[in-house]
Amino acid sequence: MSETSTRDRSDASGTEKSGTDRTKAKNSGNSGEQGLGAAATRGRTTIADGVVEKIAGLAARDVVGVHAMGSGLARTFGAVRDRVPGSGKSVSRGVKAEVGEVQTALDLEIVVEYGVSIADVARAVRENVISAVERMTGLEVVEVNIAVSDVKLPDEEDEDDEQQDKPRLQ
Repeated sequence: MSETSTRDRSDASGTEKSGTDRTKAKNSGNSGEQGLGAAATRGRTTIADGVVEKIAGLAARDVVGVHAMGSGLARTFGAVRDRVPGSGKSVSRGVKAEVGEVQTALDLEIVVEYGVSIADVARAVRENVISAVERMTGLEVVEVNIAVSDVKLPDEEDEDDEQQDKPRLQ
């Protein structure tokens, strides 16, 4: 499991506080911002790679022009896995995250709809993913690499649609 940063231990003015200064602020009887600032720095928060992958996957799917996530093989296995009772859809399919202490890097594999500008979709995915991950985790997103693995043609059936059209029992 990877971990995120411990926030800077600074007061409202942005100046670094030593351990003694934090103790004085805590014990000064002032229960205002200084006490809350000290409480916020007592410990460390870690965020698993899978959490960032889920956030990024959902954010990427929200972009108009993204048909699916993952390669053809990953989508095929995912469609089979989704049919197993009790297993939910994998929102992190097509997303790989590397999470460090204060930064994360993401690799996304997408399928775009035919007729859309791939450059525009990639830019929108990158912006939406960066915004969502940074807002929810506080991590700095250093890069979002996007691989377009396929184009969904209008006359192609989805693998998920094919699976749903077949009866479960024969």
